[in-house]
Amino acid sequence: MSRLIGLAGNPNVGKSTLFNQLTGARQHVGNWPGKTIERKEGQFEIGGGIATLVDLPGTYSLNAYSTEEIITRNFILEQQPDTIVAVVDASNLERNLYLVLQLLEMGAPLVVTLNMVDVAQRRGIKIDTARLSQQLGGVPVILTIGTQTVGIEKLRHALREAQQSHTAFETQFSPAIENALQNLTPQLAHEAELAAYPARWVAIKLLEGDADIRQMASTDLIGQVDEIAAQIRAAEGDDPDILIADRRYAQIAGWVRESVTRAEGNSVTRSDKVDRVLAHPILGIPIFLLLMWLVFQFTANVSAPYVDWIDATFSGPISRWSLDLLEAVGLDYVWLNSLVADGMIAGVGSVLTFVPVLACLFLAIAILEDTGYMARAAFVMDRTMRLFGLHGKSFLPLLVGFGCSVPAVYATRILDNPRERKITAFLTTFMSCGARLPVYVLFGSLFFGKDAGGFIFAMYLVGIGVAILTSLLLTKVVMRAQHPQPFVIELPPYRLPRLRTISLDVRTRLVAFLKNAGTVIFAASVFIWLLLAIPLRGANFGDTPPHDSVFGEVNHATAYLFAPAGFDTWQASGALMTGFVAKEVVIATLGQSYGQADTAEADPSAGEDAETMASGFGDAALLTIQAAVNILPGALNMLPGVDMPTLTLVETPDAGDDDSALKNGLRDDFTPLTALAFNVFVLLYIPCMGTVGAMRQEFGTRWMLAQVGYTLVVAWIGAVLVYQVGSLLS
Repeated sequence: MSRLIGLAGNPNVGKSTLFNQLTGARQHVGNWPGKTIERKEGQFEIGGGIATLVDLPGTYSLNAYSTEEIITRNFILEQQPDTIVAVVDASNLERNLYLVLQLLEMGAPLVVTLNMVDVAQRRGIKIDTARLSQQLGGVPVILTIGTQTVGIEKLRHALREAQQSHTAFETQFSPAIENALQNLTPQLAHEAELAAYPARWVAIKLLEGDADIRQMASTDLIGQVDEIAAQIRAAEGDDPDILIADRRYAQIAGWVRESVTRAEGNSVTRSDKVDRVLAHPILGIPIFLLLMWLVFQFTANVSAPYVDWIDATFSGPISRWSLDLLEAVGLDYVWLNSLVADGMIAGVGSVLTFVPVLACLFLAIAILEDTGYMARAAFVMDRTMRLFGLHGKSFLPLLVGFGCSVPAVYATRILDNPRERKITAFLTTFMSCGARLPVYVLFGSLFFGKDAGGFIFAMYLVGIGVAILTSLLLTKVVMRAQHPQPFVIELPPYRLPRLRTISLDVRTRLVAFLKNAGTVIFAASVFIWLLLAIPLRGANFGDTPPHDSVFGEVNHATAYLFAPAGFDTWQASGALMTGFVAKEVVIATLGQSYGQADTAEADPSAGEDAETMASGFGDAALLTIQAAVNILPGALNMLPGVDMPTLTLVETPDAGDDDSALKNGLRDDFTPLTALAFNVFVLLYIPCMGTVGAMRQEFGTRWMLAQVGYTLVVAWIGAVLVYQVGSLLS
């Protein structure tokens, strides 16, 4: 027997915790059909069968004002789940029961769980669950503490015994509203699109002015509803939707009076005391910026050793072992060797290098969310971000973008509004990711000498400036919100993060990345290899010098596009093309194009490779610990007069100098001005294919193509302006 169960509730009431407790690791994350809102599903055993549990988006009501409300309502109406688990914050019954009452009015089969009972008890709140259940029409009411697994077995039992159908609860409204409902209800049987839904509920929605329900009604019925609404407005002095909401809240207040008792005393909680500092109107912003900087440092620095180890392992030992295996079985053809080493293995390696970065990001975000701080962060930054037309939560993905654009795109999932998610993701690519930094360092050291630091800092400022201008363009011109939503957010109590919840969240999101964006990255890597492998003259397939391949010829043909920016060589054009794979590839392509000297060293044996991999993994583990411990001392050492000791377990490897052939080639083809223009283009143009894949997965092909086209145009204009204005000034 298979059952479908929905998990509904307000934001920050512990739905995700209960979801993890019930389903464990049997979870799947995707998007709702046609929406960019995350859909999380899981399975668990119940009554000898399997139940599918769907974690519905957090919402305060079932009015058709937001995507989350529409998704939750349509799920109940169209998929008709066997049971809905309504998760309620036990310490905020008045606010949370509004959604429960609307679910009851729909006739949804309910099980109510009063979660976070420990918080309610600390506040002196006692709830008579038997009395509350009676008031709700006999709906089971379960007390739970999701973080401690308290009440989970009782919840499972309630789900096993839950009624598969339930009589809709009839809230008693004012006489004028009740008369209107009695007049409208019989007519709904003749409405083809509305007849399948509960008649009284549809009549209430029509009086509330629900846009979705009105679209399904006939013109005659809408005219009658508008006439009745005008009569109610004239008689009662208020719109019907306000009168309906007021009566619901009055009903809820009566339930709470009869089933809840509160201890007298100080109502100020520990969370309130902490918020006096963390959510302070002045101190809150610098504290938030410090915490976000620490998240950035953690994401970029702690993941770096394993990123380097994965890259070295796949480009070294695994590549060599694969080629040795092909030789052993008699398949050591040049083209096949190139496909395996430079296409397939390099593609897998490029996918896996994202995993440490994403894991660190998801871990940091999960900790902040589980402690309850993320809601405060959005509250603190909301006023500043709204100056640029963005939501307070948008700041975190933008900050993460300085580490890597791929996790920054996924980090936009913390935003509830689809429009704000799209705009924020659009802007993340202008934040200089860590992959661009090696390009800045190479050109800065070659052309700006002791001023290289200022040159690199200027690149970051340019990216921020372009992001601000783009934000104003998108929010004030392209995607203006006609009815901006008020900033409403639930501030949950602070609590210690839970290892099980965090680990499940990180693992689920990583698996979703590997299944979706990972396939796009791998396919693009193989395609780029194919362009490099196809010769146009004087070479064999798979053993082609870059300038004689389709890749080289295409870049010869496109180089003239960059003449107004001062760098119209095929080497520069080719580096920008492969930079689409990953910005780190820009330097590698330049090195190949300018003919770096080959090192004639013998390949190590398999045993030596294995030893190198093992020692490298150990060094990466030590470097990860070292980087994590040194984040705070490193931050404090930036202050004048501060010199805190740092931990040194392993010496940080030196990247070393680039090959002299590369440096000489760059000096021949670039000047300081063209180098600056080239780096501006690298900063602003199309993000790496991992980011493009993430954009397509999260927001669809059209928005991805719009972002790609916009960044190419902005990058070209920016590089041309730098070169042309610089030429005039010099």
